[in-house]
Amino acid sequence: MHQPDQERLPGYLSAPPLAFAHRGGAERGDENTTAAFERAVSMGYRYLETDVHATADGVVVVFHDDDTGRLLGRPGRIRDLRWADLATLRVAGSAVVPRLDEVLAGWPDVRFNVDIKDDPAVDPTVDLVRRSGATDRVLLASFSTRRLVRVRTTFPTVATSLGMREVVRLWFASRVGRGFAVPPSVVAAQVPLRYRRVRVADRRFLAHAHRLGLQVHVWTIDDPGTMGRLLDLGVDGIMTDRIEVLRDVFAARGVWPTTP
Repeated sequence: MHQPDQERLPGYLSAPPLAFAHRGGAERGDENTTAAFERAVSMGYRYLETDVHATADGVVVVFHDDDTGRLLGRPGRIRDLRWADLATLRVAGSAVVPRLDEVLAGWPDVRFNVDIKDDPAVDPTVDLVRRSGATDRVLLASFSTRRLVRVRTTFPTVATSLGMREVVRLWFASRVGRGFAVPPSVVAAQVPLRYRRVRVADRRFLAHAHRLGLQVHVWTIDDPGTMGRLLDLGVDGIMTDRIEVLRDVFAARGVWPTTP
């Protein structure tokens, strides 16, 4: 069974089930902001999911979209903007695009699930996490398996999740009972409940992942009934935009708050 090297990976994960505030709790509309993170942490969340891009001058910023149009009402690709351009943006007088180093320093007891959204962000993110001393409380994720291979090659001491191509291979392996070579730094498969018509997070997939020593975290679940069914199924973590709802489901089962 695959077991992450605990000497190199000091323990990003605690005992499941884990509650993740997706983008800090995106239901409120202020996703990936310091206000959102503070609200989630004040409720007891100890795992925050977030996203990063790199600006034109290499600053790693916390932001989901490639473009600023949806969230900020003004078009422009993050990779084409300088940090000075983003730093001046305000909504209701508050800065709305934090830097990753600010976020890591602001909540030193919280663990961060960091989704690298674009190729130019890989190296700056790796460098920042390494320099920040936050290696043991950061998991680097991405839909792109190629990005994650680069992370694992250049920064083998940070926890990672499976990329989407790897998740597909793991799912097929779970159907036929075949082995799956898990990279040493991988601690979790982070998956949607379904992909199109295919149920991903089912009993068979969970059993296979658990045999390989992987936790399974499911995103993005906002319905309390679905949360309960997933916990009954044995998932190890749930990511949600509705942080009050997930907190209440966990509390009703006696597993809130999560602990670092």
